[in-house]
Amino acid sequence: MKKHSEQALAELGARIRQTRLARGYSQDELADLCGMHRTYIGSVERGERNFSVLNLLKIVKALDVSVNALFGDEKPSD
Repeated sequence: MKKHSEQALAELGARIRQTRLARGYSQDELADLCGMHRTYIGSVERGERNFSVLNLLKIVKALDVSVNALFGDEKPSD
């Protein structure tokens, strides 16, 4: 993967982690809400996984934020 892509995934993962923590969710809780495994959520948060748009939408729904909030276009609400 190219450096720019790796950086983009790392930044998105960090925003997901930041939002998850602001909501008070553990990785296990978020994974349950998304119907995913905890290790999958962990790899997303670390920017290790180029995950699908459908999985991004599951995460967005579980965190109750907009896609724009996770891409840094708006501040995630607490």
